[in-house]
Amino acid sequence: MNDRTVAIGRALPTNGGLARVALFFTQPVNLIFVGVASVIAFLALYPSFFLLYGSLTDSPLGVPGHFTLQNYVQAYSDPTAYPLILTSFIFGIGASGLSVILALTLAWITIRTNAPFRRLFELVAIVPNILPPLLISISWVLLLNPSNGLINGILVRLFGLERGPFNIYSLPGLIFVEGLILTPLAFLIIAAALKSMDPSLEESAKTLGSGEVGVAARITFPLMRPAILAAGTLNFVRAVESFDTPAIIALPARLEVFTTKIWREALGSFPTNHNLAATYGVGILLIALIFVYLYRRFTSQVESFSTVTGKGFRPHQIDLGRWRYLASGTALLMLTLMVILPILVLLLVSVLPYYHVPTWQTWQNLTLSNFRFVVENPRVFRAFRNSMILAIVGATLCMGLAALTAYITIRTKIAARGLLEGLVFIPWAFPGTALALGLLWAYVDFPIPIYGTLWIIMIAYITRFLPYGLRAVSSTIIQIHKELEEASTVCGAGFFATFRRILVPMMRPGIMAGWIILATTFMREFSATLFLYSPGSEALGPLLYFLYLDGMRGRVAAIGLVISVISVILIAIAQRLSRWDTE
Repeated sequence: MNDRTVAIGRALPTNGGLARVALFFTQPVNLIFVGVASVIAFLALYPSFFLLYGSLTDSPLGVPGHFTLQNYVQAYSDPTAYPLILTSFIFGIGASGLSVILALTLAWITIRTNAPFRRLFELVAIVPNILPPLLISISWVLLLNPSNGLINGILVRLFGLERGPFNIYSLPGLIFVEGLILTPLAFLIIAAALKSMDPSLEESAKTLGSGEVGVAARITFPLMRPAILAAGTLNFVRAVESFDTPAIIALPARLEVFTTKIWREALGSFPTNHNLAATYGVGILLIALIFVYLYRRFTSQVESFSTVTGKGFRPHQIDLGRWRYLASGTALLMLTLMVILPILVLLLVSVLPYYHVPTWQTWQNLTLSNFRFVVENPRVFRAFRNSMILAIVGATLCMGLAALTAYITIRTKIAARGLLEGLVFIPWAFPGTALALGLLWAYVDFPIPIYGTLWIIMIAYITRFLPYGLRAVSSTIIQIHKELEEASTVCGAGFFATFRRILVPMMRPGIMAGWIILATTFMREFSATLFLYSPGSEALGPLLYFLYLDGMRGRVAAIGLVISVISVILIAIAQRLSRWDTE
């Protein structure tokens, strides 16, 4: 072998590699993969990097600085840090535990028993999803605040008490309200697992002489354990990252959790300390990543525990006899706490001239002035306009990105598609407050001036909620047989024509479902928006919060009810389109 042979031998792999790269980019689907992966990598990694950078620098926001660990030393050597961490964990565990207990009880009554009105209860259980969490928290403050809460006021009048027996401004009050807010999410997870359980195992146990209690203890709940753990883990993350309920209850009660601490350092103190806020943001992000990883492990175990087979079956139903009315009463009590009481108090407060415990004279002074304020005030009009733009444009862009991502990860054999799945995993764990801080650090000196505009809020929404849209559209694309694409290709259609004419129409139910979930979520988002908005880009979440702080509770209730009505209209349109699509 001479020198020339060696040189040629070394050159050949390089040329072969370049040829493979050139061949890779001749395929349209590969170009789409590179584009989608680049966008998602930018959305997920860019704010993550700058959140870490903000916690490791000694200069304020937007000013070049030097590397330092002083922020971590200051944050976690502070004697108040450990009560903060303990309170956050107690809050997360308490709220997730309460939500799982309520959801499990409600799911068992509505799916596994012959309790009257169980189908109606099952439908009503997911209604709280259309109410902004901020509004549910406010409604419970109106009911249970110690000075003039409606329930406390009524009990004081009825029993001649010196003061109301309930105090919502406490850690149990915080856990109670957050648990009610999280219950519908746990209900959806647990009810789906109960519905998909093959009854043959339970019937076998009954044949062998086991009673209903024994079947539940030995068969039903062991099979349900992964779903219960998944619901509890996910709700723990959602509670710890939540700022809606802590903003309304924990801040006035001087209870410190991670999100209130971040708010105090970034917005609520003077001078602000965004470095320390970023340090706490990194802490809450690490906690969320660990628990979201556990959630995915439990979710995969739900699939391994699956007892769904190809044959049809109906879930095992328990005859409660005369106890079925008690079961219905229990379900009605839970739904009263979750749905009926919050909506009723908002309706009442929205037509009162000022907030007070109702008397007989109250009914003569009802007014629609709060709703006139919603229609006539330019600030409210601007907030509705901004939120509608965020909801419609943001949800559309997010679902477009989700549809392309789902196609690449499910229908292609590209070797690096696993990388795309990993990138989507990061926003799934990103708490709203931590993401907002990362975006503040990332875009304060960005060449394109989007800092303080509506666009930075839209980027935050798309980044954080992309996994929700991806989950909705992925379940649809799995059901589409590949022979339709192959037939289109045989007829001469390229990738873009096949995607537009075959896949998008077939994926329309999943795309519409995901779009509605995202649009209603964007309409009521609060945690990230509070950190990113400016006076011209104020959305409905910050508007509700600041009107509430100004004591305008009737106007807050009126705006909240209008938001809920808009959400219901969007859901009705989606159901109409889905029905039309089926026909």
